[in-house]
Amino acid sequence: MTRVLFFNYEYPPLGGGAGNATYYILREFSKIPDLELDLITSSTGEYREERIGENIMIYYLPIGKRESNLHFQSKKDLIVYAWKALIFSQKLAERKKYDLTHSFFSVPCGAISWYLSKKKKIPYIVSLRGSDVPGYSERFGITYKILTPFIKAIWKKAFSVIANSASFRDMASKIDPARKIKVITNGVAVDEFRAIPIEKKKKDSDRFEILCGTRITPRKGFEYLVMASKKLKDKNHKISLKIIGEGYQKEELESLIKKLGMEKDVEFTGVLDRKEITKCFSLSRIFVSTSLNEGMSNAMLEALASGLPIIATNTGGTAEIVRDGKNGFVINMKDACDTAEKIERIILDEELEKRMALESRRIAESMSWQKVAENYFNEYENCRRKRNA
Repeated sequence: MTRVLFFNYEYPPLGGGAGNATYYILREFSKIPDLELDLITSSTGEYREERIGENIMIYYLPIGKRESNLHFQSKKDLIVYAWKALIFSQKLAERKKYDLTHSFFSVPCGAISWYLSKKKKIPYIVSLRGSDVPGYSERFGITYKILTPFIKAIWKKAFSVIANSASFRDMASKIDPARKIKVITNGVAVDEFRAIPIEKKKKDSDRFEILCGTRITPRKGFEYLVMASKKLKDKNHKISLKIIGEGYQKEELESLIKKLGMEKDVEFTGVLDRKEITKCFSLSRIFVSTSLNEGMSNAMLEALASGLPIIATNTGGTAEIVRDGKNGFVINMKDACDTAEKIERIILDEELEKRMALESRRIAESMSWQKVAENYFNEYENCRRKRNA
């Protein structure tokens, strides 16, 4: 039996891709009888516990989080979580004999694993998820300069450091070339997301619906997608742009949309539940990501499973998800003209759209969460065996 203490301050409904990934990984872990795992995460309300199957326990620690901003974690949120999780984890470790800890994010979670390894000799694994790699997010410019030596120290002492895409591994390697970094990509719930025939989509809507789902921050490059949509509208294409999610750049984008006269063509859905998300994906025609920096986008993977052609910048997991010309197109960063041109090629060629849709679904079926969970469990077993050797 392998016993793991897992840290991630994000878990649905809090957070974004990392929380979503944890949700699906734990559900696959619940099917592995030789694994016991406890997750320490954040809560918007009071302390509570939740069990998944017979072997997974989730502890929700209240951090004073406001429910009005679930997708954005402030520095205060991270500090409160780190302090409470550190105290709580030490109490758990007194009662339970963990073989290892596993942290999503180098900081603050990896710092807790690092501390436990010092005090209780418990080895740990760190999964790099995005903002925990210096240089990834525009929010943490000064903070990165302060934290980089500490992050490198956390990586150095870890049993393994795992990135969620090859390009993200390469970014992290620039910070610490001596540290070997493995790759375990995100997965996709192919049983939840389904491909719908284009004929049905056309019957349900007379517009060509463009979908994008992610946190609304400058790093995601939304303004280029909005400007690309304006170019398509000016060429008399009947399009609509739907953006799933929340974020602090929303008001800025709304001002741009108003300036361009696109109020009737762009919809912000806000945060949606899983059923609503799957419906949005299934009824859309393409998925577009104009991100300037990415890890492995869960939304892009869900677009794959929904049989959508994908148009994306060459960042993060794009190389693993988009086969240029096969199931979508790779676009230039900060280039609304190139984005509009690639979208238009699909609008004007329904047979191309159908071929790309089929290829997206085929790729998705090879990237299940079951495989992701198996890869992580194998890493746990290797860590446990090495510790006991």
